[in-house]
Amino acid sequence: MSDSVSGNDKAGNNFLRNLIAEQIASGEHTGEVVTRFPPEPNGYLHIGHARSIWLNFGLAEHFGGRCRLRFDDTNPDRENPEYVAAIEDDVRWLGYEWDGPVRHASDYFDQLYDYALHLIDAGLAYVDEQSPEQARENRGTLTEPGVDSPYRDRPAAESRALFERMRAGELDEGAAALRAKIDMSAGNMNLRDPVLYRIRKAPHHQTGDKWCIYPSYDFAHGQSDAIEGVTHSICTLEFEDHRPLYDWLIEHLPVPSRPCQYEFGRLNLNYTITSKRKLKRLVDEGHVSGWDDPRMPTLCGIRRRGYTPAAIRNFCEMVGVARSDGVVDAGMLEHAIRDDLNENAPRAMCVIDPLKVVITNFPADRVETLAAPGHPNRDDMGERRLPLTREIWIEREDFRESANKKYKRLVLGKKVRLRNAYVLTAEDVVRDADGNVVEVHCTYDPDTLGENPADGVKPKGVIHWVSASHGKRATVRLYDRLFAVETPGRGDEDFLAHLNPDSLEVREDCWIEPDWAAAEPEQRLQFERLGYFVADRHDHRPDRPVFNRTVPLRDTWAKIEAREGA
Repeated sequence: MSDSVSGNDKAGNNFLRNLIAEQIASGEHTGEVVTRFPPEPNGYLHIGHARSIWLNFGLAEHFGGRCRLRFDDTNPDRENPEYVAAIEDDVRWLGYEWDGPVRHASDYFDQLYDYALHLIDAGLAYVDEQSPEQARENRGTLTEPGVDSPYRDRPAAESRALFERMRAGELDEGAAALRAKIDMSAGNMNLRDPVLYRIRKAPHHQTGDKWCIYPSYDFAHGQSDAIEGVTHSICTLEFEDHRPLYDWLIEHLPVPSRPCQYEFGRLNLNYTITSKRKLKRLVDEGHVSGWDDPRMPTLCGIRRRGYTPAAIRNFCEMVGVARSDGVVDAGMLEHAIRDDLNENAPRAMCVIDPLKVVITNFPADRVETLAAPGHPNRDDMGERRLPLTREIWIEREDFRESANKKYKRLVLGKKVRLRNAYVLTAEDVVRDADGNVVEVHCTYDPDTLGENPADGVKPKGVIHWVSASHGKRATVRLYDRLFAVETPGRGDEDFLAHLNPDSLEVREDCWIEPDWAAAEPEQRLQFERLGYFVADRHDHRPDRPVFNRTVPLRDTWAKIEAREGA
């Protein structure tokens, strides 16, 4: 049963950090701490991998050690240089630098082959000529022991000769495999003579056509750790049952060091899926625009959404590290980015559903340049220029012809303040042929810049605005959670049935302050009163600004969940 983490009650809980500290204090561990982040280059990293990156690099940093980046590239069918480049980019983006060169399990294929020969010669491995189907059938079940292969006791010299023929490409795929000789009656299925090498006549993205046999992940993993001098091999919980095999191989091979494996609980977010198979289906069937769609939990998607490395690292610290799998409220991740951007994002005004306002007593040829702080609490962000003109845009929802006292925006006959500018009074409206309001005519009080009206009638509210002639047209993409339920695909339901139909709304006719149209890609901003946004890293240009919503100013999902639970 998994833990459910709904707040920061586990903040600072990192049992692996505590464990290593205790090992050092007791003298059990001496020397430096060496960890590694070992992704398989068969897809894009997601938010769950972010915690593994944070954990492995963070542990090494905390104890003054080193962390390596090593690709576990033992499956040539699923690996791609595109994924290698993306993973390296993601690690750097999160703010980490690995020790030394990028490493690969394939760097050690020659050494691993020699290790396999060592096991054969020691009578601890054999070439099995059962078909894959026969081997599976004879493996047994959780309640029944396996059956020894008829080739299990063949002479070591015979297995060695067959293994060399496997390497030379003389045997067909599936005709033979190298297996460790451990215990076919072991309660742990991973110890029932596991496969160490398979024939696979496929080129490898690192080694080309040099090999036609490839080591299993279990065989390559621990030995690569040992070759690299890794001291703490940190894995997610599903590898706990593999640890006895990890230790058995380390014990029976002449490896240069003796790493230890430790497991931690996987990070799962509600309203999110991280299955590579399901994420690929989202991409392949066009439910999202690609692997870096800002609704995807991939790191490239989260980055394009406007999340910062600091927010992700802070989120990981808040969640902590537990020994069991847990489900974390997605609101915690959203809280982390709000907290970061509230302190660090410059302010801007953008109108996403424009309604024209004509200030009838403002001269038609006049442009008054007002000033506003770049950030209300930070002097280092300077000031920004706000051109005020006779015609401006406001949000359509910020005007009503009549309203009750709770509505604190622009109402006919009432006053409202323009953000960082003057007080307006709504006087009249202009309608189109269908009776819709297309313009609001107002007057402004020139004595109210930073002051309340002299008549003592204070405006009830403040609204944002953009000059109609000097503002810049922009596209704004309003992103929300991709799924509408906490556990997409629960039970036997297709996870696609739980897609949120409102996860993306594109507004093409938006208007932003003129200076921010020239923002650099990935510049993050708070659109005042609307939320936090980022200039799209791929599509944004000064002549065609494109902004993605990162999160609203407030957690609207918390209100929805509270209402549904009532």
